[in-house]
Amino acid sequence: MTVKDARELSNSDLKTKLSDYKSELFNLNFQRSVNQLTNPMRIRSVKKSIARILTVMKQKINSSEV
Repeated sequence: MTVKDARELSNSDLKTKLSDYKSELFNLNFQRSVNQLTNPMRIRSVKKSIARILTVMKQKINSSEV
């Protein structure tokens, strides 16, 4: 997910995406622990997507307060 895509989503959609990415990250970490992970770079991209979503959510909150 790019920042541009995240900015176009509503807050409820962002929360949904965030929970989806967190559950995917949990599953990827579980797969890594039992040595069944096929694409280890996916963990990195999911973490970055989570960070992007959190950043956009904080920006929306701060812009609405001003």
